[in-house]
Amino acid sequence: MATQDKNYLVEIHKGLDESLDKQVAALPQNFNKQRFMQNCMTVLQDGTADFSKCDAKSVVRTLLKGAFLGLDFFNGECYAIPYGGNVNFQTDYKGEIKLCKRYSSNPIRDIYAKVVRDGDDFVETIENGNQTVSFTPKPFNDGNIIGAFAVCLYADGSMIYDTMSVAEIEHTRTTFSKAPNSKAWKESYGEMCKKTVLRRLCKLIDLNFDTAEAMQAFEDGSDFDVKNEKKEPEKAVDVFDTEAREVIEDGAE
Repeated sequence: MATQDKNYLVEIHKGLDESLDKQVAALPQNFNKQRFMQNCMTVLQDGTADFSKCDAKSVVRTLLKGAFLGLDFFNGECYAIPYGGNVNFQTDYKGEIKLCKRYSSNPIRDIYAKVVRDGDDFVETIENGNQTVSFTPKPFNDGNIIGAFAVCLYADGSMIYDTMSVAEIEHTRTTFSKAPNSKAWKESYGEMCKKTVLRRLCKLIDLNFDTAEAMQAFEDGSDFDVKNEKKEPEKAVDVFDTEAREVIEDGAE
């Protein structure tokens, strides 16, 4: 149910307007305040979520986190999720890719994650000390998801990647997720698998956010409690070889 209370919406609009003016130093370069506010209000009025039971200040604080990161709620790069009387902020898979490309200290050429299903051909090898992966998906495969992997190809030709079995994903979900039984996990399981492995790969990427507010918003946008997560060992490929090209050319879903 969309939020229709005009007084409530006016309160949020005013609060967001004032907060953006006060926090202008924390906003990304070339931030379009008018478009951001229009898109936020559209989401509040036309979205499927009902924010009417949420404190207006909580809504404003959540929307600000998207502004700090330069992500768009209307385009699905991040989400404001009502929960009780508060609103939770969560980044989307495509939003995280956007952030990695924007804030990586080592310029990124391409970054993506994919799920691996029964019947797909996924191979991870070590040759002459170099780790590589190759992936050939079965066309139109609707088989069970057995894992996921994420790849980051830097502009200099080097590559890092990470892999997770479905058992690892489920362990991360049940142990660290802020909402392990959320609508996202139930209805968009494949996307959440990709986001999970991509978020873990992000730990290996040197992200230099412009402000402390953006860094905190990125941490808040995780589906997982980052304070309780343990950093996983790095898997890296230093040479952009033939097998790595096969992975990159395969592209994101």
